[in-house]
Amino acid sequence: MKTLFTILIAVLCSTLLGIKAPASEFPDISVDTLEELIKSGEVVLVDVNGSKYFAKGHIPGAIDFRAHEEEIATVLGENQSVPIVVYCGSPSCEAYEAAAIMIRDAGYTNIRHLSAGISGWIGAGKETARLDQ
Repeated sequence: MKTLFTILIAVLCSTLLGIKAPASEFPDISVDTLEELIKSGEVVLVDVNGSKYFAKGHIPGAIDFRAHEEEIATVLGENQSVPIVVYCGSPSCEAYEAAAIMIRDAGYTNIRHLSAGISGWIGAGKETARLDQ
């Protein structure tokens, strides 16, 4: 009961003082919006699930971050304002953030996050590509 009371007080204080949880530095993008960007040809996709999982299924056209981590700026190209969408496995996966920070630190300015991840992409009935066929 004491823990619940402490939590309620903390929520009340943060509400009254206007304290908000920090927003993600990398805005989310929906599966549908990403699909439109892919159709336009104006997006670079970065899969951070690891090479083993990349081979089993990734969004078509995505770059395997783990395979290209050392030369990521070369792989992403010279246009540092190109939309870049980084994704991992699912909404609870936070592996994307380290890759997004590395990409940002390389000078890229338009980085977004597909929080649904590959599981959300598949769950929405979207096509995947495989390397292990």
